[in-house]
Formats: sequence, structure tokens, C-alpha cells
Amino acid sequence: MFCEFFPEPRITAILPEIGRGAIARGVTGHEIRDALAAAGVMPSRQLGQNFLCDPNMARWITDQLEVRPGDTVVEVGPGTGALTEHLVGRVRRLVLVEFDSRLAAWLKERFAGEPSVEVHHADAVKFDARSLFKHRPVKFLGNLPYSCGGAILRNFLSRPNPYERVVVMLQKEVIERLAAGPRTKEYGVLTLRVQSEWKVRPLRTVPPEAFHPRPQIDSSVALLLPRGEELPAFDARRFDELIRRGFAQRRKQMGKHMPPQPPWEEACAAIGAGPAARAEELSLEQWIGLARLYDDHPLRDLPQRGEEVFDVVDEADQVTGQATRREVHERQLLHRAVHVFVVNRHGELLLQKRSRFKDAHPGVWDSSVAGHLDAGEDYAAAAQRELEEEMGIRGVRAEEIGRIPPGEATGWEHVRLYLVRWDGVPRFPCAEVEAALWVGAAELAAWVAARPSDFASGFLECWKISQGE
Repeated sequence: MFCEFFPEPRITAILPEIGRGAIARGVTGHEIRDALAAAGVMPSRQLGQNFLCDPNMARWITDQLEVRPGDTVVEVGPGTGALTEHLVGRVRRLVLVEFDSRLAAWLKERFAGEPSVEVHHADAVKFDARSLFKHRPVKFLGNLPYSCGGAILRNFLSRPNPYERVVVMLQKEVIERLAAGPRTKEYGVLTLRVQSEWKVRPLRTVPPEAFHPRPQIDSSVALLLPRGEELPAFDARRFDELIRRGFAQRRKQMGKHMPPQPPWEEACAAIGAGPAARAEELSLEQWIGLARLYDDHPLRDLPQRGEEVFDVVDEADQVTGQATRREVHERQLLHRAVHVFVVNRHGELLLQKRSRFKDAHPGVWDSSVAGHLDAGEDYAAAAQRELEEEMGIRGVRAEEIGRIPPGEATGWEHVRLYLVRWDGVPRFPCAEVEAALWVGAAELAAWVAARPSDFASGFLECWKISQGE
């Protein structure tokens, strides 16, 4: 967990009433001191209870989000609303996540007249961020508590997430770790976890005098932007396992901590490193190379193949011949496919996010598993094969729950939809699937209604019949 890197700045008492004029122009240090004194609260230096009280700094921080009127902004740790007030009226929705119940109540009262603001009294380390996908485009803002800022980042910013731009303020030394390069003392597990998903750019140091009471350390603001296609597909869980192994003893040769296959000398040669390499010497690209080399999934390097042979069928789903995948798609020939909805004991549907390297519908959300029938294969067998190949699910009963005729939305496929009950952790090939996500039916219905373009068209057809439409 990242928590170990941060000392805590949590407000422990609700602010008393503050004049409307102060709210309108931003709460200053004097007003915060008066409010805390009136409430009988003495901020604890030991607990790091620090309030951002520089309105100009707050305005500058929010400007780094580059918000648009249609945006949703998720702000974690809004405290007294020093950052929030510079966003009200500028975006479609503001989602505030505040741990302190008294502050959350105060924020609800303060912004009661603003329908765009919703306040959640919640622990940001455990906040269910799945509810945010339907509100895209989403940006993230956080003046994060030092004690658990890393854990908050991990909860909100790990793959998959809906954010297109992130601005965070943290302890300066932590921002330096986020942005560090190889062969520096700041470079480590935290660095690689964040940089594998985000490009990190430190923006500005925030001095102690911007807070009340003044902390003993500087803070920094950083901008995080999601990575595009500059990195190859890789298994995020395998990557995390390897960096934790490598940095267990960061100054020692790491070969003995790596998996036995392939042999360490071969792995080093493949990524351009020496056998005596230490964890802190390898670049992000080299670590991702190792994650790909040590990925033991049988389909790790097997995206769709244009030479695969499918049965070509007619409108009645009768076989009329065979053709390659490429020919079927280029000529829009009728063929066969299966979709499987995997549902857990909580009634949540497992979605997969298609790899950005797929030839059709790259980077969008799709059924739990979906795939073509091979030539001579029947629907039920294809469903079982796809469950194992795409999600590592074996030995389950698949019940047919619907059929969809071929059309443009299905890619000219006869589709049979199956339902599977299963609880487990999916294991998928990174060449095919970027991420997986369990989503409740009500939340998914709202997401589909708000943003149908987030989903593959074949899934949308399956979702309709599963809902009786």
C-alpha cells in the first residue's frame, strides 16, 4: 500500500458559521483561525492539520484542470471548499468526497443552493469509483491527506479508471517520487505503479505559508495525464508483482527474486540489461518488458489473427462455406459468435475493456467474454472456450438466454447469449483485454443510458435482450 509515504492533515472539527461574503470570495487564513477558535479547536501539528488558505493558490491549482462546461470533477478531501469554490458554476457536476462527517455536513449546507454539487461523506480509500464512469468526461482533483494519499491514488487512479486529467497536491517529496527517474533514491515501487498508467509532471511547489497552520514541509502540485499507445499491452498484476519483488532489496542484484522462467540471463538480454542489474537501474519500459516476458498466459501475444477460419452462414444460420477472419469482416459475410454474461453472487455483471490493439471496437467495454465460432465449432463449445481463454473461467455451466440475428450492430454475426454464475478473480490475456470490472445492473443501466458510445455495439444488443427489450 502507498499509505506509508504520507503524514496526516485531517481536519477534526466542523467550521462554525462563516459570513456569506467570506464564502463568496474564498476563506482566508484569518477567517479560518477565527472559525477554529470559536469552535474551540486547536489544530494539531502532530496530526498535520493544515488548511489551504491562499485563494490565489487555490485558483491557480483549479486552473490546471482546464475544465470545460461539460466536465465532471471529482474532488477528494475538499475540506472547507477552498478549491471547490473556484469550480462551482464552471462544470456540469462536482463530486466531493470528504472523510470528516462534520465537514461533509458543512459542505452540504454551504453548497445547498448549487445543484451541480454533490457531497459524499466517505472514506476515499474505499470509495466506490465505479459510479463515476457514467459521468465522463471526468477529471480528478485532490489536496490529499499525507497519511493515505497514496492509497487514495491507488483506489481512484488504478486501471481501469474514467479520468482524462488529474491534478493533485501532496507532500513535495512524494511528488518527487511520483515523477522520479531510474538511478535516483526517489525511484521505486510508487514511481512505477503511477508512471505505468500516467505521465507525471510536477508543476509548482506550495510553500508552508499557503496553509494554516503552517506545516514544516513544502507541498507540491503535479499534473497526471493518462498514457496513450506509447507502451505495449502488459498484465498490470504481473507488473506489480515483479516490481515488488525487485524492490524488496533495491540495492542488491535482482535476478534471484525473479521467476525461474525464462532464465534471468535471457530476460536481461531481451530488455537490454546486464545480469547484475538492480531494480532502481531499470527504466519503466524495461520493467514492462519484464512483465511481458514473465507473463505466463498462453494467449499473452495472441491478438486476433486475420488467417483464422470461420464458417460462413446464411440468414437461417446454415453453413454455406468458410472464410478467413479478414475476409469475413472485409466482405461483411454472415458468421457466428457468442457472448457470455458472467454474474456474481452480488448480481454484478463482469465487463471487459477491450484491448486498444483489437481490430474492432478497440478500447471500449464489452460483454464478459465474446468471440467468434471457429469453423466446425458449435455455440456451446465456443462459449466454454471463450470463458477459459478470455477470463480463465473453467468448469461452469453456461445457460443460453437469447439469440440475436445478424446486422450491422453485431458485425453481421448470428449471436447467442449465455449466462454464467461465477465468483472469482478473472485472469485475462493482456493482448485481448485491458481490464475487467464488476458492475451492478442499476449502475450499468445508468451508464449505458448516459454513454452508449463507451460500449461495443454487440454488447449493447445483448444488454437489450437481457433486459427484455
